[in-house]
Parts: sequence; C-alpha cells; structure tokens
Amino acid sequence: MYIKSFDELTFQDNFIFQKVMLKKHICKAVLERLLDISIEDIVYIHEEKNLDVRWDTKSVRLDVFVNDDKGTVFNIEMQTSKDMEELVKRTRFYQSILDMYHIQKGQKYTTLNDSYVIFICTFPVFTDNCHKYTFKNICVEDHDIALNDGATKLFLSTKGTQDDVSKSLQAFLNYIDGQEATDELLRDIDDAVYEVKHCEAWKEEYSMLSMDHYKYWKEGMAEGIAEGLAQGEAKGKAEVVIQMLQEKLSLEMIARLTKLTVEQIKEIGQANALL
Repeated sequence: MYIKSFDELTFQDNFIFQKVMLKKHICKAVLERLLDISIEDIVYIHEEKNLDVRWDTKSVRLDVFVNDDKGTVFNIEMQTSKDMEELVKRTRFYQSILDMYHIQKGQKYTTLNDSYVIFICTFPVFTDNCHKYTFKNICVEDHDIALNDGATKLFLSTKGTQDDVSKSLQAFLNYIDGQEATDELLRDIDDAVYEVKHCEAWKEEYSMLSMDHYKYWKEGMAEGIAEGLAQGEAKGKAEVVIQMLQEKLSLEMIARLTKLTVEQIKEIGQANALL
C-alpha cells in the first residue's frame, strides 16, 4: 500500500482539501461556484464530523459539512477512487444519515433541511462527457413531475469534454486537474494550499493519520492472511475426510486421524452425499 508523503499532497487530496475548505470565504465561494447560487453565510457543523445513528451502524466521516443561512446542508468531498458503484451507493447512505442527524424525535418530516451531497471527482464519471451531473428525484413515468423532497446529489468531473458548465466552474475543475490558478478564488486556494503545506502542526497531524492508516491496513492484511490459511487448512481436511469416507473408514477412525469431531465429519459427508 502506497501512502503519499506530506510534500506530495495537492488540493486533490482530501487532507489538503479539507484544511483549505476550513477557510470560510473559500468554502462559501466554492459552493456558490459549484451550484451557481448566492449564499449569504455558512456555518460549519463540524469539520471531519463522525455521524453515528446507532452504535451498530457504519459511521460517516464528512470532510466538509456546513449549513448556509437558509438551513441548507452541504457535504462536499474530493473523490479520487474510480469505483462508481461504491460512490453512488455512498451518496444514498450519506443522504439518509444527514436526514436522521437533522430531524429530532417527534418532529414533522417537513422540518427536514434541503441537502446537497457533492462529490468532486478527478476522473470521468457516468457518460465520461459531462463535467456536472445533478440528480434529483423525479417521476419515471412523467419527467415533468419532481418529488421536491429537497435532496440533491451532485457529481462533478475534472475530465469532462463537453462545454456544459460556466467558465468559472470550468476554471475551478481545470485547477483541480493541475492547471494554473486563473482567477481570484483559485489564487486564494493556491495561497491556502501553500499555508497548509507549510504548517508544522498539520504536517504532524497527517503523519499521525498516515501511521494509523498503515497500521490498520497492516493489521487487516495479517487478519486476512490468517483467515486464508485457516480456510485453506479446513478445505484440506475436508478433502482428506472425503477420501477416507470413500475408502469406507469408520467415523471414529477418521476423527482420530484428522482431529475433527464425529459431527464435523458427518457434516462433510452429508454435504458430499457420502453419508
């Protein structure tokens, strides 16, 4: 597993992206550019917020999680993984968690905030052509009927080929793709990236996160290898049991030779139509 060094990180990387978006004027301006809207103000709900609905459910770590002055909820993430099936299902899960986080017991469903789940992707998505794909719930039989449930999912791609977005949004996506900063917002982002890259506290934080990530990966690999060996051993014993049953050895004899119980041998035999 390859983990980037701190010096290699760019605005494409979630760690840098999240730190830059903690600058309120940049976060607000980015939202306005992505959605082509005007926002009076934003409030950070909690950076890097872990949302746990129940103790036994999967938690969600939100990189940038803000409300605007109208109560609209925005979750923005930079995505470099090309697993679109996983990303699509993730937007569905994020949406459900955001809704459960914002509605209190006894409240009417009409109090649910409008929400946006926004993924900025550094690779082609869906048809590979567009820079922007906006999803809302509409009627399959009549596309003129919108559900108007307030939920929007937005995928942006830096690799789109069509002339389908504003010049300012195109400049933003080009910047993420490695091109020069061409306007005031992008130069502000450039300065913020420089600031993050020269902050010793954040460099240390990234180092700690990288060490934790490697530790979990290594432990997971070790567990996977151990499990694989155990499965291989069990499969090998099963094959031996099948051969012994075919040779008409008694269950007790097979148990003594393989260290398996008689019940385990019976299960293998029955599964292979030998008992």
